[in-house]
Amino acid sequence: MKIPHLENNYVKLSLLDLSNYNHILHIARQDNLIQFSPSDIGTDEKLKAYVQTAVDGYYHNTTIPFIIYDKTKQAYAGSTRYGLIDWKNKVLQIGWTWIGKEFQSTGINKQMKFLMLCYAFENLKFDKVEFRIDERNIRSRKAVEKIGGTLEGTLRNDTLMLDGFKRSTCCYGILKEEWQHIKDSVFQGF
Repeated sequence: MKIPHLENNYVKLSLLDLSNYNHILHIARQDNLIQFSPSDIGTDEKLKAYVQTAVDGYYHNTTIPFIIYDKTKQAYAGSTRYGLIDWKNKVLQIGWTWIGKEFQSTGINKQMKFLMLCYAFENLKFDKVEFRIDERNIRSRKAVEKIGGTLEGTLRNDTLMLDGFKRSTCCYGILKEEWQHIKDSVFQGF
């Protein structure tokens, strides 16, 4: 698989691996950064295992993990990825996204989602991009709705969280037929 080059004037997404994850160690330690995720990145060892899982997925063609670099602040901001890539059915998920608190509400998330959606639809020629979000994570749900994601349903009690809670997951999607309109309206000027 060719490593995608996703970059604009605001953000650069590079392949996340064990050679560069140390740039985001300090961010991973921030409190409640991934409170709605079943993953644990709270220690150096746990972040390394998280990255190793992503790298393993990359070598099996099921994920493409990225390290996020904020070009405006000239600093690493966090991580995101394409996951559960279904090459046969041309469907993938965008998620596993976490950015440091100092980068939140700066527009970087929308910039990187634009790059990822463009690449998924225009380069990979996928038919659908999905987002799976904890039902309680209203902020992320609203962010996906603002970029054109359509709520397709809720998987009830489908994911076991670290604290033993069984979360329900909201499933959002964008179809390739919808992409051009979303690109021209939501991302106008990008």
